[in-house]
Amino acid sequence: MASRRTVQRSRFPAAWAVLLGLLSLLHVGKGGEQVPLLLWTSEGISLPSQSPPTAGHIVGQQQLASYLEKALSVGPRNVVLFLQDKMSIEDFTMYGGAFGNKQDSVFPNLEGALMSSSSPLVLPSVSWPASNAMIGQLQDQLETSPLYMDPETLSQLRLNASSPALLVFRLPYGIGADLVSVKEILSGNDEVIGQVLSIMKTQSVPYTAIYTALQPSREAASLSMEAAVGGGRSLLQARGGYRERERERQQRIKERARIYAPVEFKEGENTCILLWAKRLSVGIQQSGYWEHHDLTPSTFGEGVSPKLHGSSCDKTKAKLVLNYENVLGCSSFKLIFAMSQRHYKVSARRWFTLDAVELECNGTKATFNGSRNIYAPAEYSYRCESVTSFRWPLLIPRSPKDPANQWRVSFEDFQIQGFNVSGSDFSYASDCAGFFSPGIWMGLMTSLLMVLVLTYGLHMIMQLRTMDRFDDPKGPAISVPQTE
Repeated sequence: MASRRTVQRSRFPAAWAVLLGLLSLLHVGKGGEQVPLLLWTSEGISLPSQSPPTAGHIVGQQQLASYLEKALSVGPRNVVLFLQDKMSIEDFTMYGGAFGNKQDSVFPNLEGALMSSSSPLVLPSVSWPASNAMIGQLQDQLETSPLYMDPETLSQLRLNASSPALLVFRLPYGIGADLVSVKEILSGNDEVIGQVLSIMKTQSVPYTAIYTALQPSREAASLSMEAAVGGGRSLLQARGGYRERERERQQRIKERARIYAPVEFKEGENTCILLWAKRLSVGIQQSGYWEHHDLTPSTFGEGVSPKLHGSSCDKTKAKLVLNYENVLGCSSFKLIFAMSQRHYKVSARRWFTLDAVELECNGTKATFNGSRNIYAPAEYSYRCESVTSFRWPLLIPRSPKDPANQWRVSFEDFQIQGFNVSGSDFSYASDCAGFFSPGIWMGLMTSLLMVLVLTYGLHMIMQLRTMDRFDDPKGPAISVPQTE
């Protein structure tokens, strides 16, 4: 018993050093773009030491794969993956017990697991596209399919140490009207982690556990910053440059919220194509999972001048070519918008249409045909809140065998004009939203139902008939003859 207590006490400072290591790297990177990742093994299992990344370094997809490969090559191949919807490093600093106040921590089970593990690995800044692709990497390394489970299902499953398994537990994350709701959700997630680890312990099967998220919780990040400023966190404010960094962060947020100018292509001195979007993103399917890339920072913003070589325009055809580098494994990547205008006799006017959106990756083209809904009068611009190829698609792959079936495109707050451009401003926008919105349809259907009920009630009232004979109490009673 004495030796066991000595081991437990020796692990305690090391575990807290790991948690405090999270905090030392907290404000170096851009917390709104990365997610943390925690890896540990069951008690009694040791892994080869892996040096954490340097301060400010963001772990990408390839580096994360190397970390996982090194851990699984020696450690247990029964992997328990806790995948939260959203998470940021600020969740630990705001709700964890790393500041010594263990009673306020909402991660007692997680902290206990890190303390009991002899070789935990903490990666404070992992790019969220890398965390999204992690299930595919684990699937390839373990050569098994993921099993999405809950604690009740796990209790009925019998695991084998010699047979690898990938158990995935999805954990929610949400921000309500106050901070208590976030704390309650994280506390509930920690209870789920505790239940799963207890079941794994009863089965006496060694395992490797991973806790990370799909996306960063930017709302939580901003809330934790405000709490750090107002709550007087001395550890975060020890360095004199903290307030300066906070002002710089707020300035970056204001710059991102600023309305940037559209992409403008000129033929000679005259502008002939304008493009604007709140967000441009593309995605590709690799190993059964989607990996996305945001093209907005490389396309719009102050000081950003996208390469437009290959673009052209005339009176009937217009083509806008956006050229990029190093996008989703493509050293040369192009996003092409092909438009045309023609005269329609039925409407007696000219209309322009977005015929196709093409993606070109290292010379290989993927073509999405524009649906019939992407059109506008030739004197107008076209605007739509969402133009995608996968959710209520307006862009459709050209054929079932086209490479476009492996790609996704998504444009938010999208506006484009390829003809009759006057100056550097868009003409009047023809919006893709129909006249009958869902709210209008609901109102019409409710009104129609009420009219039908009223009509049926009036019909029933009109069918009522009065009795032609009444029983007079002052006169003789009405006798009804009875027959036997």
